[in-house]
Amino acid sequence: MNIENALKESMSIAGAVGVALVDYESGMSLGTSGGGDWLNLEVAAAGNTDVVRSKMRVMSALALNDSIEDILITLHRQYHLIRLLDSMSARSSLFLYLVLDRDQANLALARHYLKRIEAELQV
Repeated sequence: MNIENALKESMSIAGAVGVALVDYESGMSLGTSGGGDWLNLEVAAAGNTDVVRSKMRVMSALALNDSIEDILITLHRQYHLIRLLDSMSARSSLFLYLVLDRDQANLALARHYLKRIEAELQV
């Protein structure tokens, strides 16, 4: 699955408002879909690179021998889900950032679908 198809698949998840594929080393998004006037995905993607980097630093400081699967930020009306991509051949610096409308989304299913999209994504 290419980036465009992965973004389309992500937007088909119930409650999806916007999605971005982001490189957390550079803070740049490789692609976005959805969003709108109140959700600037480029700004959100760049800002969430700080979240990922911060968590990586904490894990390193604690000498945790583990990897991040996903990070969930829960707002009153939204879920912000950050799914780090972990390719089989090498550690990736990419993550999928998905914003969900909390009233319409099923968080467990959204996490399941993002995991499937990650497995099929070819970058």
